[in-house]
Amino acid sequence: MELGKVLEPLAGSKEKLLFIRGLYNEEALKGNIHSSQTGNMLSGAPLRSGGDIRSGTSVDQVVAQHHGGATKLPSLVLGCEPSIASVHKDYSMLYSSHISWSSPTTPTPLELYPALAFDSLFRDESARTDRSVLDAVLEQARGLENRVSVADRRRLDEYLSSVREVEKRIERAGSERRIEGWRPASPAPTMQRPQEGLPQDIDEHMKLMCDLLVLAFQTDTTRVATLKLNNDHSSLRFPNIGVDYIIHHLLSHSDSADWLKVNQYFLGMVARVAAKMDAVQEGERTLLDNSVVLFCSSMLNGNHDATQLPVIVLGRGGGKIRTGRVIDRLGRSDRKMCSLYLSILDTLDIELERFGDSTERLVEFG
Repeated sequence: MELGKVLEPLAGSKEKLLFIRGLYNEEALKGNIHSSQTGNMLSGAPLRSGGDIRSGTSVDQVVAQHHGGATKLPSLVLGCEPSIASVHKDYSMLYSSHISWSSPTTPTPLELYPALAFDSLFRDESARTDRSVLDAVLEQARGLENRVSVADRRRLDEYLSSVREVEKRIERAGSERRIEGWRPASPAPTMQRPQEGLPQDIDEHMKLMCDLLVLAFQTDTTRVATLKLNNDHSSLRFPNIGVDYIIHHLLSHSDSADWLKVNQYFLGMVARVAAKMDAVQEGERTLLDNSVVLFCSSMLNGNHDATQLPVIVLGRGGGKIRTGRVIDRLGRSDRKMCSLYLSILDTLDIELERFGDSTERLVEFG
């Protein structure tokens, strides 16, 4: 396998890499060119317009619902850029900021602060604080139940459902619910708690989030995580690699050497995650061997081409995935992203008849 220029940072992991070409989400070709291509990236669901919010439960949260009860946190959802709260061409920009959805109407909250992400993983004091806040929220919400319309009551019920999920997380936080005989590679954190606040250096921010993701798996504090490195319509700059004159979104519309540097930089973060996971031994295999790491983007290039998406899978899923090869679905009729998700779910012992817009698997995946 020869890797192209963008993928050069992953050269050290190519034997544990599966390159998948030609997949796409049909619903991403509808609506507008920003929100509509991102909000359903992990669900394949249609998006509601008019500033309203409705997508679909994302594949990471389906896994969390099935396996999240075995760990302190059902899932870890991290981001490096704040959500965009506006409407662009009749679609909420929340779609462009969130790939993880706990339900069709609930984007999973992004944790942007490394210190708070660390606390959610390892500090029980934060759970006690959450409990006191939660009690106050529930008391206020119950007072509204008989004073709102039917439509608003439905939204309130959805909100209370998400609050109840937080309750369950807090209850789990104080107990160990592990598979019998299983012990994490590291029983305690192997890094110090990050400093308070939001890092102003994007390089430091991204590296911290990558390291926290690996640490969460290494300590078996969660088995499901997503990390959104930047938003669609991103305003990030990259002075650390000498690209500081233009924001990410505008740069993406060029085909310049600087755009290549930025994409290689992102792949460097993926390589960082893969290398760190591959350095953690779990019996005869490594943490990477026992995992499925999906890296993808909502479009092929800055001209908003979403007819095929760049997709990489790293890790061998506990020996169920044959890596070091290419799956090419370009030009075929059966090239839905959700077919990949069904295959990943099978690898994780979650068998569904349908996910998103697909009822088929990628037969070449296993």
